[in-house]
Formats: sequence, C-alpha cells, structure tokens
Amino acid sequence: MRVVSNLGGRVFGVASLAFGVITLVWHDYNGWHQPRYLVHAAAGALIFGGAAIQFRRTVKAGAAVLGAVYLVFALRCVPQIVATPRIYNSWGNFFEQFSLVAGAALVYARWSSAWSRETLNRMGRILLGICVASFTLEQAIYLHATASLVPKWLPPSQMFWAVATTVLFALAAVALLTNRMALLATRLLTVMLVLFGLLVWVPLLLSDPHSHTNWSENAETFAIAGTAWILADLLGESRRVATP
Repeated sequence: MRVVSNLGGRVFGVASLAFGVITLVWHDYNGWHQPRYLVHAAAGALIFGGAAIQFRRTVKAGAAVLGAVYLVFALRCVPQIVATPRIYNSWGNFFEQFSLVAGAALVYARWSSAWSRETLNRMGRILLGICVASFTLEQAIYLHATASLVPKWLPPSQMFWAVATTVLFALAAVALLTNRMALLATRLLTVMLVLFGLLVWVPLLLSDPHSHTNWSENAETFAIAGTAWILADLLGESRRVATP
C-alpha cells in the first residue's frame, strides 16, 4: 500500500510520546492513580511507541506497542463501568482510550498488507464513529461542565459553543457510521479537536503549568486529534487513488 501522507500518524506519535513523559514525571496516568509498576511500564512504552512510530522501519512496532498500552487502560475502565453503569463518565473514559487504540490500530494496519484499502477505511470509520458518538453523549450529559471550559472571551457565549460542538460531534459520528461525507467529517473533526487543544487546554496549561490534568488533557486531546487525522489521511488517499 502506497502511503501518501503520514502527518496524522506523526501527530499521534508525538502526542503519545508526550503522554509518556507526563506519565513518567507525575508517576500517574491521566490522573487515574494506577499501580506504580503499571504506570512506569506504560510511560516507557508510550515514549518508545511514540518515537518508533515516526520511522518507517519501526512504525508497525511502535503502533503495536501504543495500541497495547491504550487497550490496557481502556480495559481498566470496564470494572468501573460495571460497578456504576449509570454514570457516563466511566463510559466516556473508556471510549476516549479506545479512540487511541483505534488510532494505533489504523497506523499498524496501514503499514501492513493484510488489509485492503476498503476494509481499512471501513474499520477506521466504524471504530472512530463509535468513539465520536460517545464524545457526543459525554458532552451532552455534562454540558455545563463542557461550557465552563470554553474561553469566556469567545463570542457569543460559552454555552453556545458547548452546544455547537456537541452537535458537530453528533454530525461527525453519523457521517462516519453511514459513510456519508466521511472525508469532510474527519477533516472537520480533526480541526475541531486541534482547536480544543489550542483554545481550551493550552491556555489552561499556561495558566497552571503545575496541574497534571492540564498536561495529560493536552496530550490526550492532540492524540485523539491525531487519530482523526490518520483516518482523514486514509480516506483522502483513497479518494485520490479512485479519481481517474
């Protein structure tokens, strides 16, 4: 399979590497207070995987390592989901991690000859589409908390952007799952997620650089943006190939 663009994969890798460094410095993964041995192993794996994914010879190994790490933490959300299934935060945490599993899986599959282009695109659309549907529900359920993160200087209001981005998430999920305007949806989704990082989490980080949450949310947001970008690269490549 001829690879035209790997910008999404590089963003995903850099964000994962940063996630590893943050985990190592704070001795904690995403504020979840996991066992120390697991945290240190995850930090090393994220740093290795994030670096390895940048190079052609090691990209598959890096993607496999990152996918394994994110899958472990996605699965560690399951007991909390079972214990309190009516609290959506646990579901949200699972699908945030699972979106990163999807990103790593897409990078691995893209550099493998085991899947056809059509199968790879379908897998990416379904996996990311399900995760984006979860992002929609999470924002809708915690709408006021979402609005509080919107910069106050951004017109017309914080609640307007909370509702607008929730609707945009929903439209993106529908587009991906139905394969209607999926390429446009993934490109706009990527832009929106990058803007989340630049307008929400980067300013929060600059205002309080001692907060572990601000660092980890920055890394996670850009990693999820990387996943959307990876799929956008794949769908765009398929369109170019299909165009005579």
